[in-house]
Amino acid sequence: MHGTTEDRLLLLETKPPRILSLSLEGQDVVEFVANCGGTPDGIAIDYLNRHVYWTNMGDDWSANDGFIERIDFDGENRVIVIPKGATYTPKQIQIHTDSQLLYWCDREGMRVMRSRTDGSDITVLVETGSTAEDRRDERLHCVGIAIDRSAQRLFWTQKGPPNAGLGRIFSAPLEIASGESPANRTDVRLEFDALPEPIDLEWDSENCTLYWTDRGDPPRANTLNRCKFVNGRPQPPEILSSNLQEGIGLALDEKRGLAYVSDLGGLVHAVALRPNTTPRLLISGRGSLTGIALWRSTAA
Repeated sequence: MHGTTEDRLLLLETKPPRILSLSLEGQDVVEFVANCGGTPDGIAIDYLNRHVYWTNMGDDWSANDGFIERIDFDGENRVIVIPKGATYTPKQIQIHTDSQLLYWCDREGMRVMRSRTDGSDITVLVETGSTAEDRRDERLHCVGIAIDRSAQRLFWTQKGPPNAGLGRIFSAPLEIASGESPANRTDVRLEFDALPEPIDLEWDSENCTLYWTDRGDPPRANTLNRCKFVNGRPQPPEILSSNLQEGIGLALDEKRGLAYVSDLGGLVHAVALRPNTTPRLLISGRGSLTGIALWRSTAA
């Protein structure tokens, strides 16, 4: 990125709203995209077309003014691909590179959504509510998303009210069955219930393991969690790291055996994926941090 030959992290900061680029040691912090406006939240990288995508919840979360932008690896050609009004408050975003599709969760829109990477063919895959009264029920708010490409399933979080213990993680096939609609799918499966406040997700395809951040209160929350799936079913989850300051963003670095976690307290942690290890603090003292992505130079 900008000619670098080393892996780096891309990080969304909300105050001021911008994208930062930094080394994996938390050094050489530079501004990659300025003046994002609103509240940037989720970020994903398309190596095939050399684009960086990010979601923005907009200026007013009670209004339908969220949008999704992208920019080239060299910092040029910044464009809006999903305009205001097409998605309410978009949160975490993922890219299915093989099919060139974007997947994201829409919190106040109470939807899991998809489009092509150029913003066309916007599709609602899951709809948990549709009215203003529904919108006030935070149990219906869709936030984090991950894709199991081999099983052709998606996972998403419905975080619930703060620290209420009503957070849930669901899964469903990527495609809606014939004769069903986003609001009445019979193939949705509840994977985890009674979580404090689950936020972002990542799927480790090699180890069939789901990771998630939780921004609720200790002891079960402000944590990084994971759960291995065997024959498509979850095993008992484990906490990998605690004492986050409202954990949000999550990026896996399987090559180094690390997960990078960002939080609203302005911290970025490097957490070893093996148990009983101490997380390493990469940066602190930033504004509130949301999404994070690992930019792999070899893939670029």
